Amino acid sequence: MVDFRLCLALTIFLIIIAELLASGDGIPTTLEGPFQPVTHRFDSRFRRGSDDLPMDHPRLRRNVTSYFPEQISLAISSPTSMWVSWVTGESQIGSNVTPLDPSTVASEVWYGKRSRKCFSIKTGFSTVYSQLYPFVGLLNYTSGIIHHVKLDGLEPGRKYYYRCGDSSLPAMSREYFFETLPLPGPKRYPHRIAVVGDLGLTRNTTTTIDHLIRNDPSMILMVGDLSYANQYRTTGGNGAPCFSCAFPDAPIEETYQPRWDGWGRFMEPLISIVPMMVIEGNHEIEPQVAGMTFESYLTRFAVPSEESGSHSNLYYSFDAGGVHFIMLGAYVDYNHTGAQYAWLKKDLDQVDRSVTPWLVAAWHPPWYNSYSSHYQEFECMRQEMEALLYDYSVDIVFSGHVSMQVHAYERMNRVYNYTLDPCGPVYITVGDGGNIEKVDVDHAGDPGKCPSAQANIPEFGGLCHLNFSFGPAKGKFCWDQQPEWSAFRESSFGHGILEVVNSTYALWTWHRNQDIYKEKSRGDQIYIVRQPHMCPTASKMVA
Repeated sequence: MVDFRLCLALTIFLIIIAELLASGDGIPTTLEGPFQPVTHRFDSRFRRGSDDLPMDHPRLRRNVTSYFPEQISLAISSPTSMWVSWVTGESQIGSNVTPLDPSTVASEVWYGKRSRKCFSIKTGFSTVYSQLYPFVGLLNYTSGIIHHVKLDGLEPGRKYYYRCGDSSLPAMSREYFFETLPLPGPKRYPHRIAVVGDLGLTRNTTTTIDHLIRNDPSMILMVGDLSYANQYRTTGGNGAPCFSCAFPDAPIEETYQPRWDGWGRFMEPLISIVPMMVIEGNHEIEPQVAGMTFESYLTRFAVPSEESGSHSNLYYSFDAGGVHFIMLGAYVDYNHTGAQYAWLKKDLDQVDRSVTPWLVAAWHPPWYNSYSSHYQEFECMRQEMEALLYDYSVDIVFSGHVSMQVHAYERMNRVYNYTLDPCGPVYITVGDGGNIEKVDVDHAGDPGKCPSAQANIPEFGGLCHLNFSFGPAKGKFCWDQQPEWSAFRESSFGHGILEVVNSTYALWTWHRNQDIYKEKSRGDQIYIVRQPHMCPTASKMVA
């Protein structure tokens, strides 16, 4: 009788799950695609953008003294280890700045499985960076002391409590907590994965982050363009949606580095308890003296580059339960003869789809984009790398970036080489986090909106713009309508949530900022369905 009841309960459960996945109470699945293209035009009731928050805003200003930790953040190192990062001491900005001495403050994390009982101690390393300009009138910057400590030997799926700082001063933070992710496995997945890009520090940003927090993610994928410190002169003042337009006489694209400190404080309430995995965008390039770039990004954020064998913080990979994430760099050599491509090929070779069935990639600028801005901008990168990702059956690709001065959301039908393909990835652009730039409302297929073939020049790499050689747009640079590979697009700020149900189904939901206080209101939602037995892959197959 017990066996019969157990069997009956299991059967009913499986029927319910099957019905949920099949119908999703009206939620479509990619099995029903490709879908007819849909465009939701910009709602004129909303503003296209908003101003940046001032540095004296309560969420941006410094609220600690002496060497007490601030700007605390987490990042995944491995399934059983976590990076804890923070900043101590005050940054400096002026004509002459003297870097702080990192050796004056220890890097300690006290942690344990019970609140107020942190019995384990780990130490790490600390550093500083400077942003220097060889031009008269431009101010230089040197950071506070940036600490990184790796906690290893952690149990998966377990809550840990921690404090960070220097116990000898004493200057320790209050207690925080985090929960480790599950081990890799086809039946183990993070609760919710938040995806956001092009965030900035505006009033729209506050709505995006408040909305994201309400959705209770277990990790965050940040697809580039974080603080937008490079929208400012070194003297601060007001930022501009377009630096070169507002400051055409500037000798270099300047930055106001204190915006990075404000961004770290703004994000701390979220990323001190939820790990955030970042990849660089064009706003992180930040050129300075001697041609140096990416100093702030490379110094402030800990990523598992060594752990994944890339040895570059500009590209890396990691596992989160049954999902293998690949974070690619669009502003470093991506040619098939380069180091990143060789690393990517090796990393893909090592993916075991029986352990991590889902393969998700992310980088900043999209390859598929039907908006006028950034149209075909990174066509060179697509031509170099797309075939490799297709051969290994990447399931989903997340990007941001769209677009310069304007931002938007777009989800593609499954596509490969501009052709509808049931085995191609689902490309999703979420470049709408809320920064000082505005939402994009112009589409390349609109009358008079197709950019010239010499427009949209990338900050890195060559120019590979092409006319289509097949399909409805044959012989043209732009479609005359929304391309068939563009399933849905809308000009609104927001963020996304990915919920992996099992080894073949994942629910993707795009949440618009205007829906934050509306129950069950979503901008876009679809079940992404893998078909591993239909689409051959160079990866190890699901057992």
